Amino acid sequence: MAEFTVNSKLCGFVHKIRGEMKGKNIIVDIDSPCEKIKRMSHMEVPMMEILDIRDNYVIEKAHEADCSANCLVPCAVLNLCRMEAGFLAKSLVKKAGGLDMEFNEV
Repeated sequence: MAEFTVNSKLCGFVHKIRGEMKGKNIIVDIDSPCEKIKRMSHMEVPMMEILDIRDNYVIEKAHEADCSANCLVPCAVLNLCRMEAGFLAKSLVKKAGGLDMEFNEV
């Protein structure tokens, strides 16, 4: 079981994402105050549909929920799924501690 926290400072929401591999699917639940993210809050993500950006279950669900292109949640869900599926090393995730984006010039 993995748990990620996404602090979306631009929109002001904090999202809790939990996921666990069950057979060939990753079961993902998202606790979020965002109405759009709530629409994709429970997913059974097929392991083989997280590898490509074009034919991607999570990106499709984000599109159906009308998420904005700069929403961080789909990226976090993909990282969680890839980690649970063994395509992203848990040791690397633990060492990195998180992902950051800084706006230097505005």
